[in-house]
Amino acid sequence: MTLILALDFGGTKLAAGLVNIGSRKWLRYERRLSPANADASTDLEIMRSLIYSLLEDAKPAAIGISFGGPVDASTGMVRLSHHVAGWENIPLKGLLEDEFGIPVSVDNDANIAALGEHRFGAGQGYDSLFYITVSTGVGGGWILNGQPWRGAGGMAGEIGHIVVDPAGPVCLCGKRGCVERLASGPYMAQNVREILENLDALAASRRVPQRRGGLRRGEVLRGFVGDDLRLLTGQLVSEAAAAGDDLAKEVLDKAAWALGVGIGNVANLMNPQRFVLGGGVTKAGEDFWRVVRQVARETALPEVDFEIVPAVLGDDAPLWGGVAIALIANPQFVNE
Repeated sequence: MTLILALDFGGTKLAAGLVNIGSRKWLRYERRLSPANADASTDLEIMRSLIYSLLEDAKPAAIGISFGGPVDASTGMVRLSHHVAGWENIPLKGLLEDEFGIPVSVDNDANIAALGEHRFGAGQGYDSLFYITVSTGVGGGWILNGQPWRGAGGMAGEIGHIVVDPAGPVCLCGKRGCVERLASGPYMAQNVREILENLDALAASRRVPQRRGGLRRGEVLRGFVGDDLRLLTGQLVSEAAAAGDDLAKEVLDKAAWALGVGIGNVANLMNPQRFVLGGGVTKAGEDFWRVVRQVARETALPEVDFEIVPAVLGDDAPLWGGVAIALIANPQFVNE
C-alpha cells in the first residue's frame, strides 16, 4: 500500500488527508480552523498535530501541499500569505522534507485545486481549463495542454487582481476595483457592513427611521447578526440574499458581475474549454451562477466558446490537488 499525505494551508482553515494511491476515498482525514490571530508558527504547529494524528504508524511515500498564497513551486518556498502573518519566505518544502524524510511538493491553492479538478473532478477529459477559487480571496489556476501552467514567475492565474471597476473600492493589493475586492467572501461582508453603517449614521443624523418599503435595508442581514454588524460574513450575505434581503442581493449581484467580467476577459485572452469554479462563495445559489454566466457571455466575444461549471471536489479540491501534485512529482509511485 502506497500512501500520499495531502495538506491544505487555507486562509481560515487547515486540513490534512491520507489516501492510498488509486483510491478516491480518504483513509484518514482531519480539518481544523486557524485561530483569528494565527501566524505561520501557529499554523505549522496545528498542521504538525494534524499530520501526526493522521499518520499514527503509517509512513507516506510523498506529501503534496496546497498553500493559500504565492509559492515558488520549483523550490517549495512560500513567498507570503495574504491572510496569515509571518509566512514571508518560509521554505515549507524543506522544513517538511527534513522532518519526515520523504519528497514534498508545494504550490498555491488555486494551482493545486486546478490539478485536483483536472485529475479527479470537473476537468477530467479536458485539455484546457481555468480553475477559479472564490472564498477568502479569489485566485486561479491553469491547465493548458493537460499540464499545469504557472507563468514565468509562478504568478499566472491571478484573476482576483484583474481590475473590473477602476473607480471601485481599494483592494488589499492597493489597486481599485479588483475582482477579489468585489467578489470574495470577507470583502462582500465588508461592503455590506459599510453600507449599513453609513445608512445608520445618515438616519441618526437626520433623526428619521431608515426605512424603504416599510423595512430597513438589510433587515434580514441585521436579523442574522442581531444588529452586531461585526458578525457579518460572506456566507451570511449569501444566505440573506437567498432569503430575499435586498441589500445582500445587491452586493452578491455585484460580486457575480465582477467575476463574470473577469471570466469573459480571460476567455477572450486564453480561450480555455472550461472554467471550473470552486470555493465557498460559489455556493451562493442559482442567481449568483446566472449572473456570472450571463455577464461572462456578454463580456466575451460571441465566437469564443466556453463552459462555466461548478467544481465537483468541493472543499476537498486543494487536498485532492495535493494528491495530484505528489503523483506528478513522483510518477514512479503510480506504477508500484
